[in-house]
Amino acid sequence: MTPTELRADIPALQKGTYLNFGAHGPSPKYVVDAADEFVREHEYESPTGDHPYETAFRAFDRTRERVASFVGADADEIALTESTTAGINAVANAIDWQPGDVVVRTDLEHPAGILPWQRLERDGVEVRVVETEAGRVDLERFAEAVADASVVCFSAVTWTHGTRLPVAEMVDIAHDAGAIALVDAVQVPGQLPMDVREWGADAVAAAGHKWLLGLWGGGFLYVARDVAERLEPRTVGYRSVETPSADPYEYAAGARRFEVGSANPAPHVALREAIDAIDDVEIEGRVRRLAGRLADGVPADRLLSPSTPESGLVTIDVDDPAATVERLAADGIVLRDLPSPNAIRASVHAVNTENEIDRLLESLRSEW
Repeated sequence: MTPTELRADIPALQKGTYLNFGAHGPSPKYVVDAADEFVREHEYESPTGDHPYETAFRAFDRTRERVASFVGADADEIALTESTTAGINAVANAIDWQPGDVVVRTDLEHPAGILPWQRLERDGVEVRVVETEAGRVDLERFAEAVADASVVCFSAVTWTHGTRLPVAEMVDIAHDAGAIALVDAVQVPGQLPMDVREWGADAVAAAGHKWLLGLWGGGFLYVARDVAERLEPRTVGYRSVETPSADPYEYAAGARRFEVGSANPAPHVALREAIDAIDDVEIEGRVRRLAGRLADGVPADRLLSPSTPESGLVTIDVDDPAATVERLAADGIVLRDLPSPNAIRASVHAVNTENEIDRLLESLRSEW
């Protein structure tokens, strides 16, 4: 499948110029159809023809296996979650925190990587924030902050600048300090290669409703097998234990202990369908070419992302970001403003076109 063919299957892209994939990726028709078909089977046929729980569990198993192969993990290292936020919280809530324990994050994190740690501050956990510059982390400063930390949480691709952080190096620094390395990877799958083994992270949280073009609710969490055995989730249900009726219970082996109870499998059926579709499309090179075309057209003093883009996220300084986003939307161009930096961000996918990039640039000329 080519990017053009993929685009043709996405109804939302048939009108207007959509450049907000870093927030939400509109789904192809067959991804939505896969979810609809599953719901119909689950509700109309399985109650008498099979068994609703067995139908759901088979769907979960197939998606875990597909996600695992997509990110370079084993199926028992994948938990199916609602979102990246849910994955980060699952790990945060499975650690036996003590007053004085230290968590380290960067100042580039999305609220998903900020709020769970803010809550722990109420219990006496110290949260250190590593200050960055232009979307870059100084590794020496990072190492100093991590020296006595229990957990380190950072993004693989920053939502603020579209920069790619040196994940493997930062994970090594965390491990040298004896800390758990948790990576927010939501901006990676669907636009960049993702191999959790190469990263070496202990846990990686992501979701399929952005660049993968899946549905909301189709998140996933990778937890390395040996790390999972050391974590005890605070939220427990029949899917998170080996035998639900056992007393005392035992957590399920691997990452499945982070799954809880009855959840709608449809978003994860859609996630599997989305991965199958996008895995066959040449994405990374085209994203870079289109993002590069956009960056080349922005004055250097207005471009807050790298001049040679490292992802499809391109952040641009304008005088009034909220007003600019509103004006562009009225002209049929969809992107978003950011709280920090106070700017606008275009998220360029392989399904976009050169004409759309040129149209955005033409619409922005009045800002400069």
